[in-house]
Formats: sequence, C-alpha cells, structure tokens
Amino acid sequence: MEWLEASTENCPVQRTLDVVGEKWTLLILRDAINGVRRFDDFHRHIGLSQAVLSDRLRKLIASGILTTVPYQEPGSRSRNEYRLTRKGWDLWPVLMALTQWGETYALGSEGPVLDIRHADCDAPVRVVVECSADHTVVTPRDVTARPGLGAHQRT
Repeated sequence: MEWLEASTENCPVQRTLDVVGEKWTLLILRDAINGVRRFDDFHRHIGLSQAVLSDRLRKLIASGILTTVPYQEPGSRSRNEYRLTRKGWDLWPVLMALTQWGETYALGSEGPVLDIRHADCDAPVRVVVECSADHTVVTPRDVTARPGLGAHQRT
C-alpha cells in the first residue's frame, strides 16, 4: 500500500495535533515546562483571554497532559496549580524541536529567549532523530517508511 492509498484517520501526527496542535496550547505547554503553574501566571505571561486559557487548560487536563494540585494562599480561597504529568513531560522533546527549528529559521535579531544547556557540561542541547539500535543520528534519507499495523486502505 502506498502512502496516498492509506487512510490517515489513525495517523499519530493527526491525533497529536487534535490534542496539542494549536498555538495557545503549545504556549501553555512551553510555560508549564518552564515552571509556570498558576492560572494568573499563564494568563499574564502568554496574554490570551481567560476564557481561552480555561478552555485549553481543561482540554490538557482531560487529555492527561496536565493535572491539578490544590493550593491556598493565606486568607484566600483554594485554587489549583497546573502540573505536567508524565504524558505532558513526554512532549518536552517536541517543544525542544520547535525551539530548535525556530532558532534556525524564525529567530529575531535579539537572539533566543532561553539559552538551554546541558547541566553537566554546559553545552547547548539539540534534538536529533536516532536509530534505536545503534543510536546513530539519522536523516530522512536514512529511513524507510512502510505501512504499520494500524494502516488501513483509504476508502
């Protein structure tokens, strides 16, 4: 079966984009990865409306990407912090890949907002695609793609 003959209803890229493929959602994830936990902080830092933020946070919780943890400031009502789950942290390489692409092709003249480095040796980090067997870096020319178990003929 050729790619154009395959149905894309079970495509993992499409299903991932259904969950996180929106600008505001990715910016919420970016901030959560960088330690933002509270609604007001997301709202202030990202600059989206409270209604949109509430909707995106609800969707991320329903998807199991964020979880809530109650907290209470002295003299205030109980509220929730938003924390990444394991599923949420597993999106870190995706955000890093977007950052890497953006620093290469869409960076302003001022330079990057964050300088992300390996804590042990202080070298910049980068996202690569590697072979799971020998850990060599691969490019699109080094791989083959064939129908997987979830592939179905397009109708």
